[in-house]
Amino acid sequence: MSLQDRISTALKSAMKNKEAERLSTLRLINAAIKDKDIALRGEGADHGVGDAEILAILGRMVKQRQESARAYEEGGRLELAEKERAEIEVIEGFLPRQLSETEASAAIDAAIAETGAESIRDMGKVMGALKAKYTGQMDFATVGPAVKDRLG
Repeated sequence: MSLQDRISTALKSAMKNKEAERLSTLRLINAAIKDKDIALRGEGADHGVGDAEILAILGRMVKQRQESARAYEEGGRLELAEKERAEIEVIEGFLPRQLSETEASAAIDAAIAETGAESIRDMGKVMGALKAKYTGQMDFATVGPAVKDRLG
């Protein structure tokens, strides 16, 4: 079952069970996927949104909500921060399990060995290999500096 099918099934289930909060978040996810699909068609792509693109969308949505929750907490708006965290939980239900620091470190080492990277100039190859295998499973904003340290 594709990721998009899983999201559609969850949406229907939330409607039947009258889960308003979950339904709202699932509709946001669906809208983001449809936006991406329309953008791809506008670029002349001959395929719709695949699982890799959906994982990237979901990852961005989680990051946006984490930033919003932090901003709401700093502003003393705890009820809004909680709403953002609830949305994060729903979104993360569709993401693969995040790699631990140890697993991420091993994945970086494997990607460096696999690509034959020797210097900082090879960082793009390493990041490309990691993104191909681990999209949605690691935060590339933190992985980038780790790769740079190992190659630099």
